[in-house]
Amino acid sequence: MKPLTRQNQWLRDSPSSPGVLSSSTKLELQRSLQQWYQQQGRELPWRNTRDPYAIWVSEIMLQQTQVKTVIPYYERWLSRFPGITELATADQQEVLKLWQGLGYYARARNLHRAAQVVVMHHGGTFPAELDAVLALPGIGRTTAGGILSAAFNQPYAILDGNVKRVLTRLVALSLPPRRAIAQLWHLSETLLDRTHPRDFNQALMDLGATVCTRHQPDCTRCPWQWHCQAYRQGLQSELPMSESRAPIPHKQIGVAVIWNDQGHILIDRRKQSGLLGGLWEFPGGKLEPGETVEECIRREIQEELGIEVAVGDRLISVNHTYSHFRVTLEVHHCQHIGGDPQPIECDEVRWVTLTEIDQFPFPAANVQIIEALRLCPKPPRFQ
Repeated sequence: MKPLTRQNQWLRDSPSSPGVLSSSTKLELQRSLQQWYQQQGRELPWRNTRDPYAIWVSEIMLQQTQVKTVIPYYERWLSRFPGITELATADQQEVLKLWQGLGYYARARNLHRAAQVVVMHHGGTFPAELDAVLALPGIGRTTAGGILSAAFNQPYAILDGNVKRVLTRLVALSLPPRRAIAQLWHLSETLLDRTHPRDFNQALMDLGATVCTRHQPDCTRCPWQWHCQAYRQGLQSELPMSESRAPIPHKQIGVAVIWNDQGHILIDRRKQSGLLGGLWEFPGGKLEPGETVEECIRREIQEELGIEVAVGDRLISVNHTYSHFRVTLEVHHCQHIGGDPQPIECDEVRWVTLTEIDQFPFPAANVQIIEALRLCPKPPRFQ
């Protein structure tokens, strides 16, 4: 593969600024992309508004999540929290419950916190200045550029996953994108149509999402086909280059569904930090080497809640994959024997009935446990 600094005549490159486009090429790329977008752009609900709050919500939800998954969540969210003030004054548990199933829950926690910041420091009006937007929790350079260009038509570039892929193929980048972020940002900013940044950024995302896809890109429909160096070199299916990754760790987790004599179930709320912060769960923890599931559950419940349990029958095994690891939850019915539950390793504990449990936000893997419990709603008998 040819290095980035030797693409062809339409790039005027230098070691310090690779991928500098000629003026005529840049104008042709802008024109053809905008024309394509007018004919092929997607109809999406957040494109029918200039409300920065609604656009902000969509940008956060779309991080690492497909459009078809986001749309119903987006519509329910705006129905319940139509403005920044409504979100800022909501209880976090309600926010997380509405987000349940969308994953990457730090996004919801950051949305909630950022809304409170906007109310406190900006009078409840979403700021229109880049520095102020970047200062909000959960907003980085791409998200800020997406909001400011879509809501205010300000000339800020973006570099999400779709855009990285398009630009990588456009110049036949001979590095994995994560090792060429500065160059890709430079290229995105160079290409940006500063007269029509709103439509240009939306068009660039659509191109990546619908034509320049990760697998089997449809080059025959691409407005940039004849400018694309990956296409010219027959490398469109090989780019972007990927880096070798270590195998995804697999964790075995012992999980307890703890019943008391009244038929209530014990749940705990995770601390605010971490992947699933603020969500409720059935308590448990990771198996130590040489430890059985039953031994793990008894130890973890003592360490986390300060109580003693009798471990009974297995309820269900749940396999779930997160972004950087996967887990197998080995779930057992347990009986509370002694001690008062204490939030030693969590923020809160609570006894609930199976009917009440839907009020609480749970991670997706725990939702499968609840579904299994509904098939056997009465607590088991313990010997």
